[in-house]
Amino acid sequence: MRKLLLIGLKDLKLVFRDKAALIFMLLAPFLLTLGLGFVTGQFGSSGGGIANIPVVLVDQDGGQLGTALVELFQSEDLSDLVTATVLDDPDAARQQVNDDLVAAAVIIPDGFTESIIPAEGQMEPGETVQLVIYGNPTRPTSVGVVKTILEEFVARLEVGRVGGTVAITQLLTSGLVPPEQAQAIAVEMGQHQAESLAESNAITLTTNVASEAATDFNPLAYIAPGMALMFLMYTVSNGGRTLLVERNQGTLPRLLVSPTNSAQVLGGKIFGIYLTGVVQMLILIIASTLFFQLQWGDPLAVLALVLAAVFGACGWGMLITSLAKRPSQIAAIGSAIMLTFGILGGSFFSLSFAPGWIKWVSRITPNAWGLDGFNILALGGGLNLILEPIAGLLVMGVVLFAVSLVLFNRRGMALK
Repeated sequence: MRKLLLIGLKDLKLVFRDKAALIFMLLAPFLLTLGLGFVTGQFGSSGGGIANIPVVLVDQDGGQLGTALVELFQSEDLSDLVTATVLDDPDAARQQVNDDLVAAAVIIPDGFTESIIPAEGQMEPGETVQLVIYGNPTRPTSVGVVKTILEEFVARLEVGRVGGTVAITQLLTSGLVPPEQAQAIAVEMGQHQAESLAESNAITLTTNVASEAATDFNPLAYIAPGMALMFLMYTVSNGGRTLLVERNQGTLPRLLVSPTNSAQVLGGKIFGIYLTGVVQMLILIIASTLFFQLQWGDPLAVLALVLAAVFGACGWGMLITSLAKRPSQIAAIGSAIMLTFGILGGSFFSLSFAPGWIKWVSRITPNAWGLDGFNILALGGGLNLILEPIAGLLVMGVVLFAVSLVLFNRRGMALK
């Protein structure tokens, strides 16, 4: 174990003496994060966070719930978060989104209120009618906020509807009200619910943590880990390249002259790559905290996620190394994998608008799993909420390492 650690630490020192490697590992992701921060306007205002999201509303419903939703977006409670305007034409609203004038258009279809509250003379609500959100793909974070507001509004409606149905059923079963009065009571309860939504603070954009303090989502909290995870793939593939270079130069066989077996040599080299990736991620996290004032969340949860993310990325790095015959192949394949995983895993843009099959395929990348975890932490979540991303990364690493070791053994990696 001691020899494995010594080999790993030696390789870590060599990497951090390589100026070219440091540029790609640390300077490049930091500068890209900085540039994207200016593009998103994060450094263009003193307020920071998300504010004044432009939203356009089209109320085709005209009922109580449609009116309540419009009033909610225009309420004083959300005045600092969204700037809502009302239009009559859905096509005009969509065009504003297409012209990048607003982040999203919310269309309240005709019959929305009646799908929740029974109309006069009806016992049951009408056919289900869903709200429509037409989002701007260039503003994924803002669209996500609008979607969250709508989801909470609908969730409150659903809770009230189910509660009202249960209450009326119990009243009828117990004989406290005659059947002919059930419809009137249902309508009255629905109207009361609509009035409550319109008058009360229906949406509270806070993240419940131990201190129950509000958490503002900073767009850089998505950009920074996305860049760090993308360039992590460069680090692990570059580590695999140096492994082949040492084999071709005869360094690995010479190590076997000492009382060190092949498993210790190969394990030490892999540990050095893993350790380099961990240090790279931690440096980028600390730097972004100091220079960008990012709040990454619970330090213990961040460390656990970093360790898992590097483990998953190293699995891919070792698989590439086990398949390549020459160091130049790893350099070419590693660069392609880095960019492909960056795009497919959501390092450049959110996958919330991507087709379902792309979201499914993205799970082969450590980027997607890692970003899920970092986003949860940035929104105030703890270690218990990122167990799924951590588990996904660990399973990925175990499977890829197992395949890589089989290929290494077939090729006699440390003996040639």
